[in-house]
This record gives sequence, C-alpha cells and structure tokens, in this order.
Amino acid sequence: MDVLHPAMWVTDADEMEEFYAEGLGLERTREFTGGDGATNRFLGGEGDAEIQFKFHEDDAEDAPTGFDHVGIAVESVDETIEVLTEEFESEIVRGPKTLEDKGLRIAFLTDPEGYVVEVVEELEE
Repeated sequence: MDVLHPAMWVTDADEMEEFYAEGLGLERTREFTGGDGATNRFLGGEGDAEIQFKFHEDDAEDAPTGFDHVGIAVESVDETIEVLTEEFESEIVRGPKTLEDKGLRIAFLTDPEGYVVEVVEELEE
C-alpha cells in the first residue's frame, strides 16, 4: 500500500496552483471532472505522491473548503472494503466503482474519526 494524495476543497484553484507551483516547485500532473461535478487538479513533485485540489468552476464563492479525503493505493478494493467494514466498522461513502477509462477500481470509506479514505486499485490491462 502507498499514500497517493490528500484532497482539499479550494475556492481558487489557479491561486493554489500558483502557490504550490511557483512557490514550492510542484507541477500540474493532471486534471479531470469527477462524478461529483467537481474539477480535480493534481500537482506533484519528484515522487509519486500528489496534492489534489477539488473545486467547482461556477460555484467558487459557495464551494466547500477543507479536507476532502486521502487516497491510498491497495491491491484489492473489494478485499480492503471487506476488512475495513468488518474489522473497523468503516462505512462505505461511495462505490466501489470501476473506472474502465482510467484502469482503476475505487471506493470511499470512513476511518474511525469519520474522515474519508479513497482506496484505489490499479487494474491490470
């Protein structure tokens, strides 16, 4: 398992990118619109971990802010869900879902404090 990314809601993704890119030397690695309608912009450095900024283009003023989730790479989403729900009473927030176009299987679950953890399985091609 490996930590992939923390995700944060932001109201001004361009300003955040400028801070992390120009101020700290990170670079945009990818961007897409997710199933929740939010734009997801990722920035990374030399390692594999990234920072994910989530935002709504049209609702910047009213967008939620703060911590959204932490992404963790796992070997099997389904097995991980089984362990977390049975042994730790985690609740499934969303998923599991297979994203064929991205070659991923994902699910979102709660941790013991109620924070959301995204488990990400890279599917074999």
